[in-house]
Amino acid sequence: MDRSVKRHLRTTAALATVILVCLAVAGAYLICPGTPGKSKFMKFEGYIELPKGGSLNILDYLTISNGTLFVTSESSGALFKVNLDPNRPSLSAVSELPGSGAAHGVALMMDRNVAFITRSEENTVDVFDPTSLRLLTRIPVADDADAILYVPSARLVYVANGDAKIATLIDPENRVTVGTISLPGRPEFLALDSQTGLLYQNLEDVDSIVAIDLGERIVIGQWSLAPCEGPSGMAIDSEQRRLFAVCSRNATLVVFDLDSHRVITSLKIGGGPDSVAFDATLHRIYCAGKAGRLTVIQQDGSDAYRVLDEIHTHYGAHTLALDPLSHRVFVAYASLFAHPRISVFSPARVNNVQKREEEGPFYAAALAEWWRDDRED
Repeated sequence: MDRSVKRHLRTTAALATVILVCLAVAGAYLICPGTPGKSKFMKFEGYIELPKGGSLNILDYLTISNGTLFVTSESSGALFKVNLDPNRPSLSAVSELPGSGAAHGVALMMDRNVAFITRSEENTVDVFDPTSLRLLTRIPVADDADAILYVPSARLVYVANGDAKIATLIDPENRVTVGTISLPGRPEFLALDSQTGLLYQNLEDVDSIVAIDLGERIVIGQWSLAPCEGPSGMAIDSEQRRLFAVCSRNATLVVFDLDSHRVITSLKIGGGPDSVAFDATLHRIYCAGKAGRLTVIQQDGSDAYRVLDEIHTHYGAHTLALDPLSHRVFVAYASLFAHPRISVFSPARVNNVQKREEEGPFYAAALAEWWRDDRED
């Protein structure tokens, strides 16, 4: 065998070895995500393990209410109910509602013991009992049912139908559709302004946002979110009149003024962001993305924002929920050949001797109030 052939074989073997090692490392990472990166602003409290629904488990929306966390599985169609243990979240009890068709958003009417879940492949909204996890009925809706919200002031359940480019309105008492609203783009996520009662819906294919009057059932305005590309998750600070939108295609968070209807600033965040939450007490914004980063942003004022930290989590950990009472942040992990899990973070008690430039006045006052209330409890 001549030297060139031997050299080619050695090169091929070395390349194959490198590929196998890379695949092994990637597989090990997906199977065993390990501990998140360290942060002086957030404390990692452990994982909540969920039942495994197959070789690949992809979680979607997280919805929290009164110490109960609901988590949907896009891959298996299951809904997980987590009764959170306030002292040791990793010991929380988990129950499951199996289902078919990718599961996405959850809307809760806990006072009536009724809840709703969207299924994009089945084109239905399933109605279930959130206490017993018993399926009550199924409501047919348009294509690609995704985000969903119960709006008490309008007595309606609002459903964003992405591919159909409409919103479906459901009467939660009679459990039937009562109308649709045509949208000028593909809806992704929604947020309700508690001050005005207006619902804001982003449109991912035209990089804009619309305001919807549910009383009149019409779109009353549309505005650009530029420089946002591919708006996904949203959250609202009604008191400061600010809306926060994360942008999946250019890894950006934009801050939108709800009164002047314009973007006032933007920040770079972790790649592939899909969800965002706002803690009105601590004036913090949390973003999660598919690149496996939990971005922590501080609001120093209505027009002043800065990134505090970017915590390494796990590839595909793109959705989160915030508990406004405990201030814990729950981040959903994807998994391969392993149980899916929820990572739990809580705000760290920042050292009192920390440099002044690391603490804005808004932030320091919020933390002082939180620490005082926490000690009293």
